[in-house]
Amino acid sequence: MQLRSVPFEDDDVQHLVAEVQAYYVSIYGGPDESPIVDGEFAAPRGAFVLATDDTGPVAMGGWRRRDDLVRLFGAPVAEVKRMYVSPRARRRGVSRLVLADLERTARLAGVAVMVLETGIIQGDAIALYESCGYSRTIDFGHYADSDLSRCYAKSLLHGGAT
Repeated sequence: MQLRSVPFEDDDVQHLVAEVQAYYVSIYGGPDESPIVDGEFAAPRGAFVLATDDTGPVAMGGWRRRDDLVRLFGAPVAEVKRMYVSPRARRRGVSRLVLADLERTARLAGVAVMVLETGIIQGDAIALYESCGYSRTIDFGHYADSDLSRCYAKSLLHGGAT
């Protein structure tokens, strides 16, 4: 498995974005409509990583600064977005590798708290985040008012929940 930093606009990333959006349509009835702004995954305000194996691109994830959440958490905040592992690569620890790399690069960029939102139908994602030290937090983001959304946070300074 190889991880490499890539721009969000990378063709392999966009192929996986289309794959995850189709998955969201199948489980939620529509795509993820969270706004993505051009360049927000670019350093120094973000990062994006692509995982590949012998078959090609199999996973991705990114983080972006969330200055609007600093007051809430009292520290620099970044949000995990577009975390996805293709079905052909699941149950191989790829999601943990991607998430660990996102946390590492965010910490190096001065981020103290990592946050994310995920859907309640995505039990595997929830189990991953909780097992990696994320705890439920105040609802934020595009789906803050949705009963189908759950928000999580983790301190990158102490390795634990906020």
